[in-house]
Parts: sequence; structure tokens; C-alpha cells
Amino acid sequence: MADDGLDRLIAAEQDERRRIALFLHDGPVQNLSGIALMLDAALHAIGTGQLDNASSVLSSALDRQRATIRELRDLSFALEPVVLRDQGFGPALIALAEQIGSTNRIHVDLEIDGAERLGETAQVAVYTIIRELLDQAIRRGPRERIEVRMSATPDGALETVVCDDAEPERRRRSFEAIEERVKQVHGSIEVETREPGTRVVVRLPPYATRR
Repeated sequence: MADDGLDRLIAAEQDERRRIALFLHDGPVQNLSGIALMLDAALHAIGTGQLDNASSVLSSALDRQRATIRELRDLSFALEPVVLRDQGFGPALIALAEQIGSTNRIHVDLEIDGAERLGETAQVAVYTIIRELLDQAIRRGPRERIEVRMSATPDGALETVVCDDAEPERRRRSFEAIEERVKQVHGSIEVETREPGTRVVVRLPPYATRR
């Protein structure tokens, strides 16, 4: 069973690396290649005295460059959010919710009182789990609202509940990578599909929250 868990974890990490590689190739790399071609066209237009045409091409190239910078900034934030390291879990999660909300035009409702008591390892793990659950809800769509609730249970454990009103996720395999992340911090996860949406509950035992 341990070997199966390790194999799933390795497979999940490989899938994540492939996803990032495909994103970089199909997104920023293609955009930068297009920008290079546009700059070549602008230089040619300048050289032949077509200044209006050159100005139009440069304006389009600038717009594409700014979009590419946003994509790379979003990727960098997702991989290692500086605000998590510098300001703590609460501000990092608020920034993530604002970013996802503005990008996808949805409302992300947070209730995370007491989350700052998480240890450093638990903070990174819970942040990553919540980010992946939010990303999954966005991919399923259509959706209007996502709720994230964190609270302490009577026995001192930490319970994180993520609810969405997107198309219900019925494929258990979709949660395997997240389940492995939860197991790494000795937690448990429950997934409930409903109409509409999906409800996920992640519980960390008291000793895991202090790590």
C-alpha cells in the first residue's frame, strides 16, 4: 500500500511538471515567438518608411507582452507565492482568492479565522491543497461562487471546507493528487458531489497543524 501511495505521488508530480511544461510551451513561449515576429515586422516597416504600420504592430506586440508577463507572474505566484513566505497564510490566501475572483469573474468567499496557527509545513500544504481545489472548480465550470471555510474542531484539529457550485466532479481520479498531498500531512479528505457543485472537507489532526 505504501508503494502504491508513493507511485501515485510520483505520478501526480510528473503530471504537474507536464502541465507546467505544456502551459509554458503553448502559452508564454508561443507568445514570445509571436512577439519576436511582430518586432521583426515593425523593424521592416520602419526601414521602409511605413511608420503608421510600424506603430500599429508595436502596439499589438506591447499588448501581447503585457499579457505574457501576467501569465508568467500568475504561474510564479502559484508555484511559490512570495506573500505566503513574507506575510503569512492569511494574506496569501486572500491574495489568491482575489486573483482567481478577478480573473474568472466569480466570488470567492473566505472564512479563515485561526488559520495563522498553522505551522510552516502545514501552511504550504493547506495553501497548495486549497489552490488545487479552486483550480479544479474553475476548470469544471460554469460557476458563480466558491466558499472556503477553515475552523478548529473540538479536539483541536483543523477542518478546511471548500464548496463550489460548478458542474459536480464525479471522477474520483480527479482528486488522487490532492489526496496524496493530504496524506503527506497526515490528514483525511472527504469528497461529496451534489447538485449543484462539489463539497470537499480536509481535516488535519492537531499535531499536523503545528509542523
